[in-house]
Amino acid sequence: MTYLFFMKLLDDKQLQEEANANLLGVTLTNNIFGDGNWENPETEINPKTKKRKEVPYNELRWHVFKDMQPDKMLQRVRNDVFVFIRNMGDKASAYSQAMQDAVFLITDARMLTRIVEGIDELDMSNTDTMGDVYEYMLGKMAASGTNGQFRTPRHIIQMMVELMKPTLKDSICDPAMGSAGFIVESAKYIKKHEQNKLLNEANAKRYKSEMFHGSDSDGTMMRIGCMNMMLHDVDFPQIQKRNSLSDENQDTGKYTLCLANPPFAGSLDADDIATTLRSAVNTKKTELLFLALFMRMLETGGRCASIVPDTVLTGDGKAYIDIRKALVDEHRLQAIISMPSGVFQPYSGVSTAIIIFTKTGTGGTDDVWFYDMRNDGYSLTTQRTPIKENNIHDIVRRFGDMSIDADNDRKAQSLFVPVEEIRENGYNLSYKKYHEVERTAVEYEKPEVIMERMELRQTEITKAFEAFRKMMEE
Repeated sequence: MTYLFFMKLLDDKQLQEEANANLLGVTLTNNIFGDGNWENPETEINPKTKKRKEVPYNELRWHVFKDMQPDKMLQRVRNDVFVFIRNMGDKASAYSQAMQDAVFLITDARMLTRIVEGIDELDMSNTDTMGDVYEYMLGKMAASGTNGQFRTPRHIIQMMVELMKPTLKDSICDPAMGSAGFIVESAKYIKKHEQNKLLNEANAKRYKSEMFHGSDSDGTMMRIGCMNMMLHDVDFPQIQKRNSLSDENQDTGKYTLCLANPPFAGSLDADDIATTLRSAVNTKKTELLFLALFMRMLETGGRCASIVPDTVLTGDGKAYIDIRKALVDEHRLQAIISMPSGVFQPYSGVSTAIIIFTKTGTGGTDDVWFYDMRNDGYSLTTQRTPIKENNIHDIVRRFGDMSIDADNDRKAQSLFVPVEEIRENGYNLSYKKYHEVERTAVEYEKPEVIMERMELRQTEITKAFEAFRKMMEE
């Protein structure tokens, strides 16, 4: 399914570029699909022609092969188009590494035809399709809740990227990248806000090959992530397959921005945890280990926005308190944004929050900004249908200008809490701990007055019933 989506998106991308080139009257360069024939590198050399099997580039394109007869389509897609996408790009790229052991498993021509027809009917113009493929797979395989790998809603990712405002100067990392949603949205944000700077050759090279980093322990997610980045013109992302919490990951002081929604499904074996992380926080809980990892991976002055379960904010175990103490006392904790428990439906009803901090190594926390997100534009049920109520725009606006909340009292939806008060409360980082609920006195009628009114109503009902009985007897 993933490979077929990728095939269609590659063709859609070139069709759009061809249409733009025709409109402007220019020649399209750097085509994905060239002119003439493509030589299949995985076929034998013909002794007569001294060439390998050749296929017209045109027949590698979705809008052409989708109309072929089922048997011919299967042969073309399995033996040629799949080989074409597996051999795309530089042999040393993350994409090529991820695709080395990829296998196309569809062997039934009718099944392939049905899948191609179904994909062809989808509207892919306004969605991050690779992320949706990930969501589809999780739903079908019931992986969420087992591995902690539930997809982060696109609008939540976009909000976090808008809060952090990445630039071409950043080196961005997601060590639990999944389908690469955070680094893709960062790339899209930079492309939108710094488009003119990307015309510079050095900036374009940095954008395509140097500034986006990610890792995941799942090979399938690696492939999806690489495809996702290539579709957004990041041809050589620094992506690798590894367990980010193990000694495989030696990244230290390397990044200026970390964005992530790391898994928090449970505990790891002690042998699987990097020595530096074990020394930083004595725990096997992944949600705490990833926070310790962010602190290690960021360079001084680097920023982080990460989703965490509410237990990180309130847990009373030593490891939980130690992590919160490190955030507050050793670095600059800037904001806690509490999210409603339905944000990750239908995968999970867990309550979560976004922690935003800057690595300093010397402290610097003063007043911490708290915001209680009550709505994200969707119902908080498993259906997640769109609704009008949405706090996201308000969150971005207030985070961008925190002077708006300078005079807020403790009854407000967003408020500041002095660092001294946080320390006095055992480093509790829950919005509810500091928010004051406004209580209004309610006066009720005396019981005898209520009884009198009930007796009068009962008398009226009895009279009406008797009148109705007489009508029936007549």
